[in-house]
Amino acid sequence: MSTNVPQNNDNQEIDLFQISKKIGNLFQELNAFIFRCIQFFVKNGVIILILLIVGFGLGYYLDKNQKEYNHQIIVAPNFKSTDYLYSKIDLLASKISEKDVLFLKSIGINDPSQLTKISIEPIVDVYKLISNNEQNFELLELMAQNGDLKTIVKESTTSKNYNFHTIILSTNGVTRQSDFIDPILNYLNSSSYFQEIQKISVGNIQQKIKEKEATVLQIDGIVNAFSNRNGNAQNSDKLIYYNENSQLNDIIKTKDSLVNVLGTLKIDLFNARKVINDNAVILNIKNNKSINGKMKLVLPILFTSLFIIFGFILSFYKSQSLNAK
Repeated sequence: MSTNVPQNNDNQEIDLFQISKKIGNLFQELNAFIFRCIQFFVKNGVIILILLIVGFGLGYYLDKNQKEYNHQIIVAPNFKSTDYLYSKIDLLASKISEKDVLFLKSIGINDPSQLTKISIEPIVDVYKLISNNEQNFELLELMAQNGDLKTIVKESTTSKNYNFHTIILSTNGVTRQSDFIDPILNYLNSSSYFQEIQKISVGNIQQKIKEKEATVLQIDGIVNAFSNRNGNAQNSDKLIYYNENSQLNDIIKTKDSLVNVLGTLKIDLFNARKVINDNAVILNIKNNKSINGKMKLVLPILFTSLFIIFGFILSFYKSQSLNAK
């Protein structure tokens, strides 16, 4: 056993020597690589500087002449027409990608070449969704048990239940509302089926308003008659008597409730003026997403990167050619 100990020590010394030698070689290779990099930049400094200047100048020109603009239409589909709205936008997106000029001109777009794309997305309002219907809250709660709530509220089956949606158009250059927005809205509102539903719904709302206004007038007549009958005899304690008269209080509360309902119905009547109601239009938002508007930074980096990669590939090829010989 005593003869094995020196052998183990010798093996450990050899291993440590080999490790230290490999580390030393690694540092030498790293130093050589850094030196070659510095040498490459010193040797090609003028070319790299020219590429940076050219890239910046070309990028600045492209950014200055970049003409892609976005336009937003906030819409509220009425009469359960959300699925219809999304289908129509999908059809328009398909026609734009296919460059179907005849179709786009047939719906009133005079210069279809400027229209590059169209899409629609919901305006997520979970609180409004669950406040309008308790069943929606229970459904979201159940769905959240099997998935991420943030994903669920944005998926198509949920998003189509929101009240408001945003249609996004992209054009080459600035535009006016009459060029694209109005023709698209007219096209979306051209469904004969939903136009008939709209007429019926508007008539129903108007009838409800008429009936409730008549009821309010009847209540006003009852209250006025009561006031006139008791005005002379009970001027001093009329307010106290009103508070003690539960039937009159109920009538007044009913009137307040009817007035609130009338206010809601009048808003519903206003919103029902179109199948797809446009609430707001925002025009000519310059598109600076992705690399749009950033070409003066992207092109210098791209040109110099390609030159460096090509230079290292060429250097590697030459060194391997020498080794092959």
